Amino acid sequence: MKDGMRNFFAGLAVASFGVFSAIAIASSADGTNLHWWEPGSGKVLPEFAVYPDLAGHIGILNADGPVDTEGHPFFEPLGPNGRACVSCHQPADGMSLSLRSIKQRWRETDGTDPIFAMIDGANCPNLPKGNPASHSLLLQRGLFRVGIPWPPRDAAGNAIEPEFDIEVVRDPAGCNTDPVYGLNSSSPTISVYRRPRVVANMGYVVHQKFGVSPFVGKTGEPALRDPDTGKPLNMNMMADARAVTLKTQMKDAAHSHLEWDRLTPEQMARIEAFERQIYAAQVDMGPGGSLIEPDGPPGLGPYNLRDGDAGVLGNNITRWVIPMGDAWQESKPTETAEVRAMRESILRGQKIFHFRTFWIRDSMHLNTVGLGNPTKRTCSTCHGMHMTGLDTVNGWMDIGTTNLPWAKEAPRNPWQTEDELMPLFKITCSRSAHPHPYLGRVFYTQDPGRALISGKCNDVGTIVMQQFRGLAARAPYFSNGSAQNMRELIDFYDRRYNIQFSEQEKTDLGNFLDAL
Repeated sequence: MKDGMRNFFAGLAVASFGVFSAIAIASSADGTNLHWWEPGSGKVLPEFAVYPDLAGHIGILNADGPVDTEGHPFFEPLGPNGRACVSCHQPADGMSLSLRSIKQRWRETDGTDPIFAMIDGANCPNLPKGNPASHSLLLQRGLFRVGIPWPPRDAAGNAIEPEFDIEVVRDPAGCNTDPVYGLNSSSPTISVYRRPRVVANMGYVVHQKFGVSPFVGKTGEPALRDPDTGKPLNMNMMADARAVTLKTQMKDAAHSHLEWDRLTPEQMARIEAFERQIYAAQVDMGPGGSLIEPDGPPGLGPYNLRDGDAGVLGNNITRWVIPMGDAWQESKPTETAEVRAMRESILRGQKIFHFRTFWIRDSMHLNTVGLGNPTKRTCSTCHGMHMTGLDTVNGWMDIGTTNLPWAKEAPRNPWQTEDELMPLFKITCSRSAHPHPYLGRVFYTQDPGRALISGKCNDVGTIVMQQFRGLAARAPYFSNGSAQNMRELIDFYDRRYNIQFSEQEKTDLGNFLDAL
Protein backbone atom coordinates (compact mmCIF):
# COMPACT_ATOMS: atom_id res chain seq x y z
CA MET A 1 0.00 0.00 0.00
CA LYS A 2 2.77 2.44 0.94
CA ASP A 3 4.76 1.67 -2.20
CA GLY A 4 1.64 2.16 -4.28
CA MET A 5 1.02 5.52 -2.60
CA ARG A 6 4.63 6.48 -3.28
CA ASN A 7 4.32 5.63 -6.98
CA PHE A 8 1.06 7.52 -7.23
CA PHE A 9 2.49 10.75 -5.83
CA ALA A 10 5.72 10.34 -7.75
CA GLY A 11 3.67 10.18 -10.93
CA LEU A 12 1.63 13.17 -9.82
CA ALA A 13 4.82 15.16 -9.24
CA VAL A 14 6.09 14.30 -12.72
CA ALA A 15 2.92 14.51 -14.76
CA SER A 16 0.98 17.18 -12.90
CA PHE A 17 3.44 19.82 -11.83
CA GLY A 18 0.91 22.30 -13.10
CA VAL A 19 -1.47 21.07 -10.39
CA PHE A 20 1.15 21.89 -7.75
CA SER A 21 1.53 25.33 -9.31
CA ALA A 22 -2.20 25.84 -9.08
CA ILE A 23 -2.08 24.93 -5.40
CA ALA A 24 0.61 27.54 -4.82
CA ILE A 25 -1.51 30.18 -6.59
CA ALA A 26 -4.70 29.20 -4.76
CA SER A 27 -2.95 29.53 -1.41
CA SER A 28 -2.23 33.20 -1.99
CA ALA A 29 -4.87 34.44 -4.47
CA ASP A 30 -7.12 35.93 -1.76
CA GLY A 31 -4.34 36.67 0.71
CA THR A 32 -5.21 33.69 2.89
CA ASN A 33 -2.81 30.89 3.72
CA LEU A 34 -4.85 27.77 3.04
CA HIS A 35 -2.08 25.56 4.41
CA TRP A 36 -1.87 27.04 7.90
CA TRP A 37 -2.83 24.58 10.64
CA GLU A 38 -4.94 26.34 13.25
CA PRO A 39 -4.74 24.77 16.72
CA GLY A 40 -7.84 22.71 17.34
CA SER A 41 -9.01 22.71 13.71
CA GLY A 42 -9.70 18.96 13.86
CA LYS A 43 -8.58 18.32 10.28
CA VAL A 44 -6.97 15.09 9.13
CA LEU A 45 -3.31 15.26 8.18
CA PRO A 46 -3.12 12.83 5.26
CA GLU A 47 -0.53 10.11 4.90
CA PHE A 48 1.23 12.25 2.29
CA ALA A 49 0.78 16.01 2.03
CA VAL A 50 2.44 18.40 -0.42
CA TYR A 51 2.96 22.13 0.16
CA PRO A 52 4.53 24.85 -2.02
CA ASP A 53 7.83 26.32 -0.86
CA LEU A 54 10.56 28.61 -2.19
CA ALA A 55 12.13 25.95 -4.43
CA GLY A 56 9.14 23.83 -5.45
CA HIS A 57 7.22 21.65 -3.03
CA ILE A 58 7.89 19.91 0.24
CA GLY A 59 6.36 16.55 1.10
CA ILE A 60 5.18 15.53 4.57
CA LEU A 61 4.94 11.77 5.04
CA ASN A 62 3.15 10.14 7.96
CA ALA A 63 4.70 6.69 8.05
CA ASP A 64 1.85 5.31 10.17
CA GLY A 65 -0.89 6.63 7.89
CA PRO A 66 -3.27 9.61 8.14
CA VAL A 67 -3.38 11.46 11.45
CA ASP A 68 -6.75 12.49 12.88
CA THR A 69 -5.89 15.71 14.68
CA GLU A 70 -9.21 15.93 16.53
CA GLY A 71 -8.20 15.88 20.20
CA HIS A 72 -4.57 15.12 19.35
CA PRO A 73 -2.26 16.85 21.88
CA PHE A 74 0.20 17.97 19.17
CA PHE A 75 -2.60 19.85 17.39
CA GLU A 76 -4.87 20.94 20.25
CA PRO A 77 -4.35 24.17 22.22
CA LEU A 78 -3.36 23.06 25.71
CA GLY A 79 -2.48 26.26 27.55
CA PRO A 80 -4.00 29.71 28.11
CA ASN A 81 -2.35 31.41 25.14
CA GLY A 82 -4.16 29.34 22.48
CA ARG A 83 -1.05 27.68 21.08
CA ALA A 84 -0.51 24.06 20.18
CA CYS A 85 2.73 22.32 19.21
CA VAL A 86 1.67 22.71 15.57
CA SER A 87 1.62 26.51 15.95
CA CYS A 88 5.40 26.66 15.60
CA HIS A 89 5.88 23.36 13.78
CA GLN A 90 3.79 23.76 10.65
CA PRO A 91 3.66 20.96 8.03
CA ALA A 92 3.87 23.53 5.21
CA ASP A 93 7.10 24.85 6.76
CA GLY A 94 8.79 21.47 7.03
CA MET A 95 7.59 21.09 10.65
CA SER A 96 9.31 24.34 11.64
CA LEU A 97 8.10 27.89 11.03
CA SER A 98 9.19 30.05 8.11
CA LEU A 99 9.51 33.80 8.16
CA ARG A 100 7.11 34.11 5.23
CA SER A 101 4.40 32.27 7.24
CA ILE A 102 5.06 34.45 10.29
CA LYS A 103 4.65 37.64 8.26
CA GLN A 104 1.55 36.30 6.54
CA ARG A 105 -0.07 35.39 9.87
CA TRP A 106 0.62 38.89 11.16
CA ARG A 107 -1.13 40.38 8.12
CA GLU A 108 -4.06 37.98 8.26
CA THR A 109 -4.70 38.24 12.02
CA ASP A 110 -3.40 41.75 12.73
CA GLY A 111 -0.92 40.20 15.14
CA THR A 112 -3.46 38.21 17.14
CA ASP A 113 -2.42 34.71 16.10
CA PRO A 114 -1.20 32.66 19.09
CA ILE A 115 2.33 32.54 17.67
CA PHE A 116 2.59 36.21 18.70
CA ALA A 117 1.85 35.46 22.36
CA MET A 118 3.74 37.95 24.50
CA ILE A 119 5.54 35.34 26.58
CA ASP A 120 8.04 34.63 23.78
CA GLY A 121 6.54 35.90 20.51
CA ALA A 122 7.38 39.43 21.62
CA ASN A 123 10.89 40.75 22.16
CA CYS A 124 9.91 41.02 25.83
CA PRO A 125 6.59 40.32 27.57
CA ASN A 126 6.45 43.88 28.98
CA LEU A 127 6.21 45.57 25.57
CA PRO A 128 2.99 47.02 24.08
CA LYS A 129 0.79 44.23 22.76
CA GLY A 130 -0.11 44.27 19.06
CA ASN A 131 2.64 46.67 18.09
CA PRO A 132 4.87 45.30 15.29
CA ALA A 133 7.89 46.90 16.98
CA SER A 134 7.25 44.69 20.01
CA HIS A 135 7.64 41.63 17.78
CA SER A 136 10.45 42.87 15.53
CA LEU A 137 12.76 39.89 16.10
CA LEU A 138 9.99 37.47 15.18
CA LEU A 139 8.84 39.52 12.19
CA GLN A 140 12.34 40.23 10.83
CA ARG A 141 14.24 37.05 11.65
CA GLY A 142 11.66 34.48 12.76
CA LEU A 143 13.07 34.42 16.31
CA PHE A 144 11.29 33.52 19.52
CA ARG A 145 12.54 34.65 22.93
CA VAL A 146 14.12 31.94 25.06
CA GLY A 147 14.55 32.89 28.72
CA ILE A 148 17.40 30.97 30.40
CA PRO A 149 17.80 31.17 34.21
CA TRP A 150 21.20 32.42 35.37
CA PRO A 151 23.40 31.05 36.81
CA PRO A 152 22.85 27.60 35.29
CA ARG A 153 21.86 24.55 37.31
CA ASP A 154 22.76 20.89 36.99
CA ALA A 155 20.31 18.00 36.57
CA ALA A 156 19.78 17.90 40.36
CA GLY A 157 18.89 21.59 40.46
CA ASN A 158 22.14 22.73 42.07
CA ALA A 159 23.65 26.03 40.94
CA ILE A 160 26.71 25.74 38.67
CA GLU A 161 29.51 28.24 39.28
CA PRO A 162 30.06 29.71 35.79
CA GLU A 163 33.57 30.14 34.42
CA PHE A 164 32.77 33.61 33.13
CA ASP A 165 31.00 36.84 33.97
CA ILE A 166 28.32 38.05 31.58
CA GLU A 167 27.47 41.71 31.07
CA VAL A 168 24.70 43.17 28.94
CA VAL A 169 26.32 45.58 26.47
CA ARG A 170 23.43 46.10 24.07
CA ASP A 171 19.76 45.35 24.75
CA PRO A 172 17.56 46.61 21.91
CA ALA A 173 14.65 44.41 23.04
CA GLY A 174 14.94 45.70 26.62
CA CYS A 175 14.40 42.30 28.20
CA ASN A 176 17.88 41.56 29.53
CA THR A 177 17.93 44.83 31.50
CA ASP A 178 14.26 44.72 32.50
CA PRO A 179 13.68 44.77 36.31
CA VAL A 180 11.13 41.95 36.03
CA TYR A 181 12.48 39.73 33.23
CA GLY A 182 16.17 40.65 33.12
CA LEU A 183 19.52 39.57 34.46
CA ASN A 184 19.21 41.69 37.61
CA SER A 185 15.63 40.72 38.41
CA SER A 186 14.55 38.63 41.41
CA SER A 187 14.71 35.61 39.07
CA PRO A 188 17.84 36.40 37.02
CA THR A 189 17.19 35.47 33.39
CA ILE A 190 19.10 35.89 30.15
CA SER A 191 16.96 36.29 27.06
CA VAL A 192 18.27 34.99 23.75
CA TYR A 193 16.37 34.73 20.47
CA ARG A 194 16.26 31.57 18.38
CA ARG A 195 14.49 29.82 15.51
CA PRO A 196 12.09 26.88 16.07
CA ARG A 197 13.78 23.53 15.46
CA VAL A 198 12.41 20.97 12.99
CA VAL A 199 10.07 18.32 14.39
CA ALA A 200 10.39 15.74 11.61
CA ASN A 201 12.79 12.93 10.76
CA MET A 202 13.24 12.60 14.51
CA GLY A 203 14.39 8.99 14.32
CA TYR A 204 17.66 10.40 12.99
CA VAL A 205 17.85 13.24 15.52
CA VAL A 206 17.38 11.05 18.60
CA HIS A 207 18.76 7.82 17.17
CA GLN A 208 19.67 4.94 19.47
CA LYS A 209 19.76 2.09 16.95
CA PHE A 210 23.55 1.81 16.77
CA GLY A 211 24.20 3.08 20.27
CA VAL A 212 25.55 6.43 21.44
CA SER A 213 28.92 7.15 23.01
CA PRO A 214 28.85 7.70 26.78
CA PHE A 215 30.91 10.83 26.13
CA VAL A 216 30.20 14.02 24.22
CA GLY A 217 32.38 13.64 21.15
CA LYS A 218 33.36 17.30 20.86
CA THR A 219 34.20 18.00 24.51
CA GLY A 220 34.94 14.65 26.16
CA GLU A 221 32.51 15.26 29.01
CA PRO A 222 30.03 12.54 30.04
CA ALA A 223 26.92 12.50 27.89
CA LEU A 224 23.59 12.92 29.64
CA ARG A 225 21.52 9.78 29.99
CA ASP A 226 17.90 8.96 29.36
CA PRO A 227 16.17 9.04 32.76
CA ASP A 228 13.89 6.19 31.65
CA THR A 229 16.47 3.81 30.17
CA GLY A 230 19.80 4.96 31.58
CA LYS A 231 21.32 4.94 28.08
CA PRO A 232 23.59 7.82 26.96
CA LEU A 233 21.98 10.35 24.62
CA ASN A 234 23.37 12.15 21.59
CA MET A 235 22.20 15.58 22.84
CA ASN A 236 21.66 16.81 19.26
CA MET A 237 18.04 17.89 19.53
CA MET A 238 17.98 21.49 20.80
CA ALA A 239 20.22 24.44 19.98
CA ASP A 240 21.81 24.36 23.45
CA ALA A 241 21.13 20.68 24.27
CA ARG A 242 19.28 21.67 27.44
CA ALA A 243 16.60 19.01 26.85
CA VAL A 244 17.85 15.66 25.61
CA THR A 245 14.81 13.41 25.15
CA LEU A 246 11.55 14.03 23.35
CA LYS A 247 9.76 13.88 26.71
CA THR A 248 11.99 16.42 28.42
CA GLN A 249 11.85 18.64 25.33
CA MET A 250 8.06 18.65 25.20
CA LYS A 251 7.85 19.45 28.92
CA ASP A 252 10.26 22.34 28.40
CA ALA A 253 8.33 23.57 25.37
CA ALA A 254 4.96 23.25 27.09
CA HIS A 255 6.19 25.31 30.02
CA SER A 256 8.06 27.95 28.02
CA HIS A 257 5.89 28.31 24.92
CA LEU A 258 2.42 26.99 25.79
CA GLU A 259 2.53 28.25 29.40
CA TRP A 260 1.27 24.84 30.45
CA ASP A 261 2.75 22.42 32.99
CA ARG A 262 0.08 19.71 32.97
CA LEU A 263 1.04 17.38 30.15
CA THR A 264 -0.19 13.90 30.99
CA PRO A 265 1.78 10.71 30.30
CA GLU A 266 -0.82 9.76 27.69
CA GLN A 267 -0.47 13.12 25.92
CA MET A 268 3.32 12.90 25.91
CA ALA A 269 3.18 9.36 24.51
CA ARG A 270 0.90 10.49 21.66
CA ILE A 271 3.07 13.51 20.86
CA GLU A 272 6.23 11.39 20.82
CA ALA A 273 4.62 8.73 18.62
CA PHE A 274 3.59 11.42 16.14
CA GLU A 275 7.00 13.07 16.11
CA ARG A 276 8.78 9.77 15.51
CA GLN A 277 6.69 8.78 12.48
CA ILE A 278 6.66 12.01 10.47
CA TYR A 279 9.17 12.67 7.66
CA ALA A 280 9.76 15.88 5.73
CA ALA A 281 11.79 16.44 2.56
CA GLN A 282 11.60 18.24 -0.76
CA VAL A 283 9.56 16.40 -3.42
CA ASP A 284 10.12 18.59 -6.48
CA MET A 285 12.39 21.38 -7.59
CA GLY A 286 10.14 23.42 -9.85
CA PRO A 287 12.01 23.42 -13.18
CA GLY A 288 13.95 20.36 -12.02
CA GLY A 289 10.86 18.18 -11.82
CA SER A 290 10.15 15.37 -9.38
CA LEU A 291 12.61 14.28 -6.71
CA ILE A 292 10.58 11.21 -5.75
CA GLU A 293 10.40 9.14 -8.92
CA PRO A 294 10.56 5.39 -8.11
CA ASP A 295 13.94 5.15 -9.88
CA GLY A 296 15.19 8.51 -8.65
CA PRO A 297 18.11 9.39 -6.36
CA PRO A 298 18.09 7.19 -3.23
CA GLY A 299 18.87 10.07 -0.89
CA LEU A 300 16.01 12.41 -1.83
CA GLY A 301 12.38 12.62 -0.73
CA PRO A 302 10.56 11.63 2.46
CA TYR A 303 10.05 7.98 1.47
CA ASN A 304 13.79 7.37 1.28
CA LEU A 305 14.16 9.10 4.64
CA ARG A 306 11.57 6.77 6.12
CA ASP A 307 13.51 3.75 4.87
CA GLY A 308 17.03 4.99 5.71
CA ASP A 309 19.37 4.04 8.54
CA ALA A 310 19.59 6.54 11.39
CA GLY A 311 22.83 7.41 13.14
CA VAL A 312 25.13 6.15 10.37
CA LEU A 313 28.21 8.17 9.42
CA GLY A 314 28.33 8.81 5.69
CA ASN A 315 31.65 7.79 4.17
CA ASN A 316 31.24 9.09 0.59
CA ILE A 317 32.39 5.72 -0.76
CA THR A 318 29.80 3.04 0.01
CA ARG A 319 27.25 5.11 1.92
CA TRP A 320 27.17 8.78 1.02
CA VAL A 321 25.80 11.40 3.38
CA ILE A 322 23.19 12.21 0.72
CA PRO A 323 23.39 9.44 -1.89
CA MET A 324 22.37 10.31 -5.44
CA GLY A 325 23.20 7.03 -7.20
CA ASP A 326 23.16 6.82 -10.98
CA ALA A 327 19.56 7.97 -11.48
CA TRP A 328 20.39 11.30 -13.12
CA GLN A 329 23.71 10.50 -14.75
CA GLU A 330 22.12 10.25 -18.18
CA SER A 331 19.24 12.22 -19.62
CA LYS A 332 15.87 10.60 -20.27
CA PRO A 333 13.66 11.06 -23.36
CA THR A 334 10.98 12.63 -21.14
CA GLU A 335 13.31 15.27 -19.67
CA THR A 336 13.11 18.81 -20.95
CA ALA A 337 16.28 20.88 -21.25
CA GLU A 338 15.17 22.82 -18.16
CA VAL A 339 14.78 19.65 -16.09
CA ARG A 340 18.14 18.31 -17.26
CA ALA A 341 19.93 21.56 -16.42
CA MET A 342 18.55 21.66 -12.88
CA ARG A 343 19.35 18.00 -12.22
CA GLU A 344 22.90 18.44 -13.46
CA SER A 345 23.25 21.45 -11.15
CA ILE A 346 22.00 19.43 -8.17
CA LEU A 347 24.50 16.66 -8.98
CA ARG A 348 27.33 19.18 -9.13
CA GLY A 349 26.16 20.66 -5.83
CA GLN A 350 26.21 17.24 -4.21
CA LYS A 351 29.84 16.79 -5.23
CA ILE A 352 30.71 20.24 -3.86
CA PHE A 353 29.08 19.31 -0.55
CA HIS A 354 31.02 16.05 -0.32
CA PHE A 355 34.35 16.85 -1.94
CA ARG A 356 35.05 20.62 -2.22
CA THR A 357 37.77 21.16 0.39
CA PHE A 358 38.52 24.37 2.26
CA TRP A 359 40.43 25.39 5.37
CA ILE A 360 38.38 25.37 8.58
CA ARG A 361 39.96 27.46 11.32
CA ASP A 362 39.30 28.90 14.78
CA SER A 363 36.06 26.98 15.35
CA MET A 364 35.57 25.87 18.93
CA HIS A 365 34.84 22.15 19.42
CA LEU A 366 35.77 21.54 15.79
CA ASN A 367 39.41 22.55 15.45
CA THR A 368 39.96 21.55 19.08
CA VAL A 369 39.12 17.84 18.71
CA GLY A 370 42.41 16.72 17.20
CA LEU A 371 41.82 17.72 13.59
CA GLY A 372 44.29 20.59 13.79
CA ASN A 373 43.88 24.33 13.29
CA PRO A 374 43.41 24.92 10.45
CA THR A 375 42.18 21.66 8.99
CA LYS A 376 41.35 21.04 5.35
CA ARG A 377 37.90 19.49 5.15
CA THR A 378 34.52 19.64 3.38
CA CYS A 379 30.91 20.48 4.26
CA SER A 380 30.27 16.78 4.90
CA THR A 381 32.97 16.66 7.59
CA CYS A 382 30.57 18.16 10.12
CA HIS A 383 27.29 17.45 8.34
CA GLY A 384 28.10 13.77 8.04
CA MET A 385 25.10 11.73 9.16
CA HIS A 386 23.69 9.55 6.39
CA MET A 387 20.44 10.98 4.90
CA THR A 388 20.15 14.10 7.06
CA GLY A 389 23.44 16.02 7.18
CA LEU A 390 23.28 16.03 10.97
CA ASP A 391 26.46 15.33 12.91
CA THR A 392 26.77 11.73 14.08
CA VAL A 393 29.04 12.97 16.88
CA ASN A 394 27.10 14.47 19.74
CA GLY A 395 27.80 17.98 20.89
CA TRP A 396 27.96 21.61 19.87
CA MET A 397 30.38 23.91 18.07
CA ASP A 398 31.00 27.55 17.24
CA ILE A 399 31.26 28.45 13.56
CA GLY A 400 30.81 32.15 14.26
CA THR A 401 27.10 32.76 13.81
CA THR A 402 26.73 34.43 17.23
CA ASN A 403 30.25 35.29 18.44
CA LEU A 404 31.96 38.46 17.27
CA PRO A 405 33.86 39.23 15.11
CA TRP A 406 32.26 36.72 12.74
CA ALA A 407 28.66 37.47 13.72
CA LYS A 408 28.92 41.07 12.57
CA GLU A 409 26.84 41.67 9.48
CA ALA A 410 25.70 44.46 7.21
CA PRO A 411 22.44 46.26 8.01
CA ARG A 412 19.43 44.80 6.21
CA ASN A 413 17.90 48.21 5.49
CA PRO A 414 19.44 51.69 5.06
CA TRP A 415 17.81 52.86 8.30
CA GLN A 416 18.67 49.77 10.34
CA THR A 417 21.93 49.02 12.08
CA GLU A 418 23.06 45.80 13.69
CA ASP A 419 22.91 47.58 17.04
CA GLU A 420 19.13 47.83 16.66
CA LEU A 421 18.61 44.15 16.06
CA MET A 422 20.26 41.63 18.42
CA PRO A 423 21.39 41.76 22.04
CA LEU A 424 25.11 41.79 22.75
CA PHE A 425 26.82 40.32 25.79
CA LYS A 426 30.36 40.85 27.06
CA ILE A 427 31.99 37.64 28.26
CA THR A 428 34.89 37.80 30.71
CA CYS A 429 36.38 34.39 31.43
CA SER A 430 37.60 33.93 34.99
CA ARG A 431 41.28 33.64 35.81
CA SER A 432 40.71 30.13 37.15
CA ALA A 433 39.45 28.93 33.76
CA HIS A 434 41.42 28.38 30.60
CA PRO A 435 40.90 31.30 28.19
CA HIS A 436 38.97 30.67 25.02
CA PRO A 437 41.60 29.34 22.57
CA TYR A 438 40.54 31.64 19.73
CA LEU A 439 38.88 34.61 21.45
CA GLY A 440 40.85 35.05 24.66
CA ARG A 441 39.43 36.02 28.05
CA VAL A 442 37.22 38.91 26.96
CA PHE A 443 34.95 38.73 23.93
CA TYR A 444 31.41 39.44 22.75
CA THR A 445 28.46 37.34 21.68
CA GLN A 446 24.83 37.75 20.62
CA ASP A 447 23.90 34.37 22.14
CA PRO A 448 26.14 32.44 24.57
CA GLY A 449 24.53 29.21 23.35
CA ARG A 450 25.50 26.06 25.25
CA ALA A 451 27.44 28.13 27.81
CA LEU A 452 24.14 29.29 29.34
CA ILE A 453 23.58 25.65 30.29
CA SER A 454 27.13 24.50 31.07
CA GLY A 455 28.64 27.70 32.43
CA LYS A 456 31.87 26.98 30.53
CA CYS A 457 33.94 29.68 28.87
CA ASN A 458 34.79 27.47 25.88
CA ASP A 459 31.11 26.79 25.23
CA VAL A 460 30.21 30.45 24.66
CA GLY A 461 28.56 30.79 21.25
CA THR A 462 28.47 27.06 20.58
CA ILE A 463 25.28 25.74 19.01
CA VAL A 464 24.00 22.25 18.15
CA MET A 465 23.68 21.96 14.38
CA GLN A 466 20.41 21.14 12.62
CA GLN A 467 19.50 18.64 9.93
CA PHE A 468 19.55 19.53 6.23
CA ARG A 469 16.08 18.35 5.18
CA GLY A 470 13.19 20.55 4.06
CA LEU A 471 15.43 23.62 3.96
CA ALA A 472 13.53 25.39 1.18
CA ALA A 473 10.37 25.39 3.30
CA ARG A 474 11.76 26.96 6.45
CA ALA A 475 14.00 29.98 5.82
CA PRO A 476 15.66 31.87 7.51
CA TYR A 477 18.64 29.79 8.60
CA PHE A 478 21.01 29.41 11.56
CA SER A 479 19.72 29.47 15.13
CA ASN A 480 19.60 33.29 15.06
CA GLY A 481 17.96 33.60 11.64
CA SER A 482 20.93 35.60 10.33
CA ALA A 483 20.83 33.99 6.85
CA GLN A 484 17.57 35.09 5.25
CA ASN A 485 17.89 32.71 2.31
CA MET A 486 20.09 29.95 0.94
CA ARG A 487 22.46 32.33 -0.81
CA GLU A 488 23.10 34.21 2.45
CA LEU A 489 23.82 30.91 4.19
CA ILE A 490 26.39 29.94 1.56
CA ASP A 491 27.88 33.44 1.53
CA PHE A 492 28.36 33.27 5.31
CA TYR A 493 30.44 30.11 5.06
CA ASP A 494 32.30 31.54 2.08
CA ARG A 495 33.33 34.61 4.10
CA ARG A 496 33.90 32.81 7.38
CA TYR A 497 36.32 30.25 5.98
CA ASN A 498 37.55 32.13 2.89
CA ILE A 499 36.37 29.27 0.67
CA GLN A 500 36.26 31.41 -2.47
CA PHE A 501 33.34 29.64 -4.09
CA SER A 502 32.72 30.60 -7.70
CA GLU A 503 29.28 31.90 -8.68
CA GLN A 504 28.53 28.58 -10.35
CA GLU A 505 29.56 26.66 -7.24
CA LYS A 506 27.27 28.81 -5.09
CA THR A 507 24.36 28.21 -7.46
CA ASP A 508 24.96 24.46 -7.63
CA LEU A 509 25.43 24.03 -3.88
CA GLY A 510 22.28 26.07 -3.26
CA ASN A 511 20.24 23.92 -5.66
CA PHE A 512 21.52 20.76 -3.98
CA LEU A 513 20.60 22.01 -0.51
CA ASP A 514 17.18 23.17 -1.74
CA ALA A 515 16.57 19.66 -3.11
CA LEU A 516 16.91 18.13 0.34
